[in-house]
Amino acid sequence: MIKDIVFDFGGVLIEIDTPAAIKKFADLGLPRPHEFLNSYQQTGAFYLLENGDITAEEFIARLSSLCNRTITYDQAKDAWLGFIVKVQTELLEDIQTLRPQYRLSVLSNTNPFLQGWARSKEFTQEGKSLDDYFDNLFLSYKMHCSKPSEEIYRKMLVQGNMVAHETLFVDDSEKNIDAARRVGINTLLVKNGEDWRAALREYLKQGQI
Repeated sequence: MIKDIVFDFGGVLIEIDTPAAIKKFADLGLPRPHEFLNSYQQTGAFYLLENGDITAEEFIARLSSLCNRTITYDQAKDAWLGFIVKVQTELLEDIQTLRPQYRLSVLSNTNPFLQGWARSKEFTQEGKSLDDYFDNLFLSYKMHCSKPSEEIYRKMLVQGNMVAHETLFVDDSEKNIDAARRVGINTLLVKNGEDWRAALREYLKQGQI
């Protein structure tokens, strides 16, 4: 029986637009931003930031060097927020009905710029932060590992006191889903921006039969 439900952030709880983010960084002067950014896992300094190997300040220094000009924190944050199309508020509010029966968590490849926004009252029009909706947040830059490495799933299970076969992971990346399955976690693959509520409830219903 499922006891823990873990959601990806970008592509599941928020609709994302990678080309828009790429354009934002290009506008800052970053050469070939498409080589650093994609929907699931970044490369170069962008990966190091999300993996917790460099700080936000170190990232800004590297970004400034790549852009050949000084980039401020707010400029970097604005470019990262270029990923955001829409916070799936209706989904976030709806899944709160599951909290009496399940623990709800987030597992995300993310960074201090995006989470500084998500974990503030700027996250929703109602003034709620990501923390208001979930029992646990497992964030790559704090865990010093990233999806689709199996390490991040194993760390999540230990830190969250979870049992793999009692945990359901919802993500929009097949590679991330496959990695979760390899450590024994149940999975549900969804698409970026879709309304997955019916699919989730059907999965949970079938698991109780």
